[in-house]
Amino acid sequence: MEITWYGQSCFRIRTRGVAVVTDPYGPELGPTLPRLRAHIVTVSHQHPNHSYIRAVRGGAYVIQGPGEYEVRDTFIFGVATTHNTPRDQNLGPNTSYLIEMEEMSICHLGDLGQPLTQEQVEELQNVDILLVPVGGRDTLTPSGAAEVISQLEPSVVIPMHYKVPGIQANLGTLQRFLKEMGVDEVSEVEAFSVTKSQLGEDPRVVVLKPTLE
Repeated sequence: MEITWYGQSCFRIRTRGVAVVTDPYGPELGPTLPRLRAHIVTVSHQHPNHSYIRAVRGGAYVIQGPGEYEVRDTFIFGVATTHNTPRDQNLGPNTSYLIEMEEMSICHLGDLGQPLTQEQVEELQNVDILLVPVGGRDTLTPSGAAEVISQLEPSVVIPMHYKVPGIQANLGTLQRFLKEMGVDEVSEVEAFSVTKSQLGEDPRVVVLKPTLE
Protein backbone atom coordinates (compact mmCIF):
# COMPACT_ATOMS: atom_id res chain seq x y z
CA MET A 1 0.00 0.00 0.00
CA GLU A 2 1.15 3.52 -0.81
CA ILE A 3 -0.24 6.69 0.80
CA THR A 4 0.36 10.13 -0.73
CA TRP A 5 -0.77 13.42 0.83
CA TYR A 6 -1.94 16.41 -1.20
CA GLY A 7 -2.37 18.79 1.72
CA GLN A 8 -5.34 19.54 3.98
CA SER A 9 -7.25 16.21 4.34
CA CYS A 10 -6.70 14.91 0.81
CA PHE A 11 -4.84 11.60 0.42
CA ARG A 12 -4.55 8.97 -2.25
CA ILE A 13 -4.40 5.46 -0.81
CA ARG A 14 -3.32 3.05 -3.51
CA THR A 15 -2.90 -0.70 -3.74
CA ARG A 16 -2.21 -2.82 -6.81
CA GLY A 17 -5.88 -2.92 -7.73
CA VAL A 18 -7.64 0.01 -6.05
CA ALA A 19 -7.08 3.74 -5.51
CA VAL A 20 -9.02 5.73 -2.91
CA VAL A 21 -8.96 9.55 -2.70
CA THR A 22 -10.14 11.25 0.48
CA ASP A 23 -11.58 14.77 0.84
CA PRO A 24 -10.53 16.37 -2.48
CA TYR A 25 -10.45 20.18 -2.32
CA GLY A 26 -11.28 23.00 -4.71
CA PRO A 27 -8.97 25.69 -6.15
CA GLU A 28 -10.01 28.33 -3.59
CA LEU A 29 -7.83 26.58 -1.03
CA GLY A 30 -4.73 27.76 -2.92
CA PRO A 31 -3.07 24.89 -4.76
CA THR A 32 -4.65 22.92 -7.58
CA LEU A 33 -4.92 19.20 -7.15
CA PRO A 34 -3.01 17.21 -9.79
CA ARG A 35 -5.07 15.06 -12.16
CA LEU A 36 -5.98 12.35 -9.69
CA ARG A 37 -7.66 9.14 -10.79
CA ALA A 38 -9.40 6.85 -8.33
CA HIS A 39 -11.94 4.07 -8.02
CA ILE A 40 -13.38 5.46 -4.75
CA VAL A 41 -13.72 8.96 -3.27
CA THR A 42 -14.68 9.60 0.35
CA VAL A 43 -16.09 12.93 1.58
CA SER A 44 -16.10 13.70 5.30
CA HIS A 45 -18.44 16.70 5.09
CA GLN A 46 -19.90 19.14 2.60
CA HIS A 47 -17.32 21.91 2.37
CA PRO A 48 -15.41 22.88 -0.82
CA ASN A 49 -12.12 22.11 0.93
CA HIS A 50 -13.28 18.52 1.47
CA SER A 51 -15.90 17.69 -1.15
CA TYR A 52 -14.62 18.89 -4.55
CA ILE A 53 -15.22 15.52 -6.18
CA ARG A 54 -14.90 16.74 -9.78
CA ALA A 55 -11.16 17.07 -9.16
CA VAL A 56 -10.99 13.26 -9.34
CA ARG A 57 -11.13 11.46 -12.68
CA GLY A 58 -12.01 7.90 -13.53
CA GLY A 59 -15.71 7.69 -12.70
CA ALA A 60 -15.03 7.03 -9.03
CA TYR A 61 -17.66 5.68 -6.66
CA VAL A 62 -18.40 8.55 -4.25
CA ILE A 63 -19.09 7.91 -0.56
CA GLN A 64 -20.49 10.87 1.35
CA GLY A 65 -21.79 9.68 4.69
CA PRO A 66 -22.17 6.97 7.31
CA GLY A 67 -22.83 3.39 6.27
CA GLU A 68 -21.14 0.20 5.09
CA TYR A 69 -19.76 0.00 1.57
CA GLU A 70 -17.97 -2.59 -0.54
CA VAL A 71 -16.32 -1.45 -3.77
CA ARG A 72 -13.76 -3.52 -5.70
CA ASP A 73 -13.09 -5.79 -2.68
CA THR A 74 -12.47 -2.73 -0.50
CA PHE A 75 -14.62 -2.41 2.62
CA ILE A 76 -15.38 1.08 3.90
CA PHE A 77 -17.26 1.90 7.08
CA GLY A 78 -18.50 5.46 7.49
CA VAL A 79 -19.00 6.40 11.14
CA ALA A 80 -21.01 9.45 12.16
CA THR A 81 -18.81 11.80 14.21
CA THR A 82 -18.90 15.53 14.86
CA HIS A 83 -17.20 18.54 13.36
CA ASN A 84 -18.18 20.59 16.40
CA THR A 85 -15.34 21.72 18.62
CA PRO A 86 -15.39 22.94 22.23
CA ARG A 87 -15.11 26.51 20.90
CA ASP A 88 -17.74 26.16 18.15
CA GLN A 89 -20.80 23.93 18.51
CA ASN A 90 -22.31 24.89 15.14
CA LEU A 91 -19.98 23.22 12.66
CA GLY A 92 -22.25 20.25 12.04
CA PRO A 93 -21.77 16.57 11.24
CA ASN A 94 -18.63 14.79 10.07
CA THR A 95 -18.03 11.29 8.81
CA SER A 96 -14.91 9.35 9.78
CA TYR A 97 -14.05 6.40 7.54
CA LEU A 98 -12.48 3.05 8.26
CA ILE A 99 -11.03 1.72 5.01
CA GLU A 100 -10.00 -1.94 4.85
CA MET A 101 -7.64 -2.96 2.07
CA GLU A 102 -4.64 -5.28 1.77
CA GLU A 103 -5.43 -6.72 5.22
CA MET A 104 -4.93 -3.29 6.82
CA SER A 105 -7.37 -0.76 8.28
CA ILE A 106 -6.84 2.92 7.53
CA CYS A 107 -8.92 5.44 9.46
CA HIS A 108 -9.47 8.89 7.95
CA LEU A 109 -11.03 11.04 10.66
CA GLY A 110 -12.08 13.91 8.39
CA ASP A 111 -12.68 17.19 10.23
CA LEU A 112 -13.19 15.59 13.62
CA GLY A 113 -13.62 18.34 16.20
CA GLN A 114 -13.36 16.54 19.53
CA PRO A 115 -12.37 13.18 21.01
CA LEU A 116 -14.48 10.15 20.20
CA THR A 117 -17.28 8.68 22.27
CA GLN A 118 -16.94 5.11 23.48
CA GLU A 119 -19.46 3.99 20.88
CA GLN A 120 -17.45 5.65 18.10
CA VAL A 121 -14.25 4.05 19.38
CA GLU A 122 -15.91 0.65 19.19
CA GLU A 123 -17.04 1.33 15.62
CA LEU A 124 -13.52 2.41 14.61
CA GLN A 125 -11.64 -0.37 16.35
CA ASN A 126 -8.52 -2.19 15.13
CA VAL A 127 -7.04 0.81 13.29
CA ASP A 128 -3.62 0.19 11.75
CA ILE A 129 -3.02 3.61 10.17
CA LEU A 130 -4.66 6.78 11.48
CA LEU A 131 -4.99 9.96 9.40
CA VAL A 132 -5.69 12.61 12.02
CA PRO A 133 -6.25 16.40 11.87
CA VAL A 134 -3.88 18.26 14.20
CA GLY A 135 -4.11 21.94 13.20
CA GLY A 136 -6.79 23.04 15.65
CA ARG A 137 -9.34 25.82 15.10
CA ASP A 138 -12.22 23.91 13.44
CA THR A 139 -10.72 20.47 14.08
CA LEU A 140 -8.82 18.65 16.81
CA THR A 141 -6.17 20.58 18.71
CA PRO A 142 -2.80 18.85 19.14
CA SER A 143 -3.83 17.67 22.60
CA GLY A 144 -7.19 16.50 21.25
CA ALA A 145 -5.43 14.60 18.46
CA ALA A 146 -3.15 12.94 21.01
CA GLU A 147 -6.22 11.86 23.00
CA VAL A 148 -7.84 10.30 19.92
CA ILE A 149 -4.59 8.48 19.15
CA SER A 150 -4.65 7.00 22.65
CA GLN A 151 -8.30 6.00 22.12
CA LEU A 152 -7.66 4.16 18.83
CA GLU A 153 -4.09 2.91 19.43
CA PRO A 154 -2.96 2.74 15.78
CA SER A 155 0.39 1.43 14.64
CA VAL A 156 1.03 4.44 12.38
CA VAL A 157 -0.10 8.05 12.83
CA ILE A 158 -0.10 10.40 9.83
CA PRO A 159 -0.98 14.02 10.74
CA MET A 160 -3.06 16.14 8.35
CA HIS A 161 -4.98 19.43 8.25
CA TYR A 162 -2.22 21.69 9.55
CA LYS A 163 -0.44 24.76 8.24
CA VAL A 164 1.70 24.22 5.13
CA PRO A 165 3.00 26.82 2.64
CA GLY A 166 0.62 27.51 -0.23
CA ILE A 167 -2.61 26.46 1.46
CA GLN A 168 -4.94 29.31 2.37
CA ALA A 169 -6.21 28.07 5.73
CA ASN A 170 -5.67 29.45 9.20
CA LEU A 171 -4.30 26.39 10.97
CA GLY A 172 -1.75 25.55 13.63
CA THR A 173 1.66 24.12 12.87
CA LEU A 174 2.84 20.52 12.83
CA GLN A 175 5.46 21.30 15.47
CA ARG A 176 2.85 21.82 18.19
CA PHE A 177 1.48 18.34 17.54
CA LEU A 178 4.92 16.73 17.48
CA LYS A 179 5.72 18.38 20.81
CA GLU A 180 2.44 17.06 22.26
CA MET A 181 3.42 13.57 21.10
CA GLY A 182 6.93 13.88 22.54
CA VAL A 183 8.52 13.58 19.10
CA ASP A 184 11.67 15.68 18.70
CA GLU A 185 12.29 15.35 14.99
CA VAL A 186 10.65 13.58 12.06
CA SER A 187 11.84 13.59 8.46
CA GLU A 188 9.22 14.21 5.77
CA VAL A 189 8.72 11.49 3.18
CA GLU A 190 7.21 11.89 -0.29
CA ALA A 191 4.95 8.87 0.15
CA PHE A 192 4.45 6.15 2.73
CA SER A 193 4.60 2.54 1.58
CA VAL A 194 3.81 -0.27 3.98
CA THR A 195 2.68 -3.89 4.20
CA LYS A 196 0.86 -5.59 7.06
CA SER A 197 4.03 -7.32 8.24
CA GLN A 198 5.83 -3.98 8.56
CA LEU A 199 3.39 -2.55 11.09
CA GLY A 200 4.71 -2.34 14.62
CA GLU A 201 2.91 -2.43 17.96
CA ASP A 202 3.92 0.98 19.30
CA PRO A 203 2.49 4.02 17.50
CA ARG A 204 4.93 5.89 15.28
CA VAL A 205 4.41 9.24 13.60
CA VAL A 206 4.97 9.44 9.84
CA VAL A 207 5.06 12.94 8.33
CA LEU A 208 4.25 13.17 4.63
CA LYS A 209 5.47 15.99 2.44
CA PRO A 210 2.42 17.51 0.70
CA THR A 211 2.35 17.02 -3.07
CA LEU A 212 1.19 20.46 -4.22
CA GLU A 213 1.00 22.21 -7.59
